[in-house]
Amino acid sequence: MHANSRAIVTQQTAPHEDLPRRVSRALTHPWQKPLASHTRMAFGAARNWLHEQDKPLILDAGCGVGLSTRRLARRFPGHAVIGIDRSADRLSREHGELPDNALLVRADLVDFWRLALQEGWQPARHYLLYPNPYPKAAHLKMRWHGHPVFPALAGLGGVLEARSNWRLYLEELALALTQATGREPHLEPCEPSGEYLTPFEHKYHASGQALWRLEVTLAHRPELLPT
Repeated sequence: MHANSRAIVTQQTAPHEDLPRRVSRALTHPWQKPLASHTRMAFGAARNWLHEQDKPLILDAGCGVGLSTRRLARRFPGHAVIGIDRSADRLSREHGELPDNALLVRADLVDFWRLALQEGWQPARHYLLYPNPYPKAAHLKMRWHGHPVFPALAGLGGVLEARSNWRLYLEELALALTQATGREPHLEPCEPSGEYLTPFEHKYHASGQALWRLEVTLAHRPELLPT
């Protein structure tokens, strides 16, 4: 397969100079955004499903069309895999039968992560696969590591794996995680072998773009999210 995906276009050439301040603020200033009622309901259903599964949890955050959720569920049959995305349209697309140990949830991640932290969830693995990079420097606050919800993401713990076709995004994420947790993530080239986890991964790889992978094992630290 050959593809022609556009590479990231940005004027930013190094980690954003405002990143440490934004991470520090997220760690010290409570975020007052109310939790959306539809995400509360979706989380309640997911909590009940997870209880019935009685298996270690894997979160597939921003799962898009859910292909990654299906493939992770097959890769880790002894785990319960929950894929979360805010788009009903993406989640409804046909990508084959959903394994019994997988669940797709329509919810806002910013609320789902906070509810998961409040509930005491401790995922064994946590995936961030090709998040929207928001490559304009002015949009740092929209990247997960520059967002007020970042302490919830870091506080859930487990093995966090993030992939991107923009190395700088993962470099920033690594810096933010080290600042928040003291852990130093490992960043390396990603060479997909066998199944591609997401359609984006397939498309970027087929276009000849370099792919990158970050991994770090985090402790469960709900206190990172200020209240």
